[in-house]
Amino acid sequence: MSIAELEPQVHASRPIMRLHPGLNGILMSIDEFESIDDWERGYRYEIIHGVLVVSPPPDDAGQGPNERLGNWLWDYQQRHPSGKVLDDSLMERPVRTKVGIRVVDRALWIGFGRPIKSRRDKATILVEFVSLGKRAALRDYEDKRDEYLEMGAKEYWIIDRFRRTMTVYFQKPANPAERIVKASETYTTPLLPGFELLLKRLLDLADQYADDEGA
Repeated sequence: MSIAELEPQVHASRPIMRLHPGLNGILMSIDEFESIDDWERGYRYEIIHGVLVVSPPPDDAGQGPNERLGNWLWDYQQRHPSGKVLDDSLMERPVRTKVGIRVVDRALWIGFGRPIKSRRDKATILVEFVSLGKRAALRDYEDKRDEYLEMGAKEYWIIDRFRRTMTVYFQKPANPAERIVKASETYTTPLLPGFELLLKRLLDLADQYADDEGA
């Protein structure tokens, strides 16, 4: 839980030159946020409804599978005959939504045919790895779903080690609007021809890290 959920929101008394955890909960505009390029590393900084929200980065059970997914995507891009359709894939990327600026676990840009501008070009697929806690799951399954699809993502993947599933939400007018992928299944999408996401391998990796952390 972030400090912003516990403390009253206040305005900064003077211009902010550096972001750090002590600013959690302060009122801040998107323009102010984007004008700051000096951040204390090791934290996530987001703007949600005009409030700076500072939170710790994902734990190893989230970061490990995310990095593995990135490896698979890189291998697909470099080795598969259709891989050039994937322009780029980055983790921990800020994205603008109707509520402000979120940090998404992974963003994929597909079909641009040129080097992408990660702050300007809207990602094609957004991916979240569910963190521990009911509040985090609610944000991923409801709040972020609505925001990411509204901002133009064609697919939104929620990889959930607790439910042992991956839920995929599709941009309208797709029918069906969502798909539940079970742990034993392999997910494919026409956006990435020939790419296969082996869900069980990601979930098993998340379990391995969670066991190490005692989570």
